[in-house]
Amino acid sequence: MNIPVNQFPSIEQMRRQLGTDKGISGNQPYKSSSGISFHEILEKQVVQKNRDLKFSKHANERLASRNIDLTEDQLRRLETGAKKASEKGIKESLVMVDNLAFIVNIKNKTVITAVNDGEEKVFTNIDGAVVI
Repeated sequence: MNIPVNQFPSIEQMRRQLGTDKGISGNQPYKSSSGISFHEILEKQVVQKNRDLKFSKHANERLASRNIDLTEDQLRRLETGAKKASEKGIKESLVMVDNLAFIVNIKNKTVITAVNDGEEKVFTNIDGAVVI
């Protein structure tokens, strides 16, 4: 591979030289192995940063494994419940939204886990509950 001295090639030039250019054009977004484009990933992270609450890895896994898909209204109500818990001095709260239960660490503004209607509901290590 011949790289000019004192001149840095573009990423596209490097791909062609290395034989890894897979014909990605400016019109086609790069897709990861999971089929999600970089733009979609970035957009999702921007939306999440604009939220008051974040979801732990465990909570995201529970949402996925239990096929829980939150609507914008449910997310807004979950955030409202967490704010109300914070105003009352609750540290670890159970927040009920419709038939969904969430354990939220109020200090870190993080949803720890999620439970839907079809599961046994025993909640420990909470010091308050909010039903929205």
